[in-house]
Amino acid sequence: MTVDIDKLRALLELLTEQNVAEFEHESEGVRVHVVRSHPAPAGTLSYAPGGMQFGGSAPHGGGGGAAPAPEPEPTDVLDITSPFVGTFYRSPSPEAPSFVEVGSVVRTGQTLCIVEAMKLMNEIEAELSGTVVEVFAQNGKSVEFGQKLFRIKKA
Repeated sequence: MTVDIDKLRALLELLTEQNVAEFEHESEGVRVHVVRSHPAPAGTLSYAPGGMQFGGSAPHGGGGGAAPAPEPEPTDVLDITSPFVGTFYRSPSPEAPSFVEVGSVVRTGQTLCIVEAMKLMNEIEAELSGTVVEVFAQNGKSVEFGQKLFRIKKA
């Protein structure tokens, strides 16, 4: 039993576009339950027991000023993000060394980490060759859809 990440992404995008408050589907032992507590910017997800919950922490209005502009991303690096909500693991088992460390040289397709989602261990691979310059996620901790996991400087 595998989860088609592209289909899951498309479903989440469609639910956000259509402003669907709650959605649940189960097929072949895989259950997806999405609950939106209030409108949020597209791509903002947080994990909650019992399913994925869309949400944002900033209240609307009353802020008293414009938000600072985000810093532009460097063009010689690529951030690898989590394709879904799950638990981040840096190694294949607790006793094994990490797949990569800061300073590791990686090639396209090389395994960087594992994200466990719905009881499935999903290997996250490098999308380009380069050097790992930053690890954002903590081993054994939950990660959200779109959360930065690694930053790789292009070779």
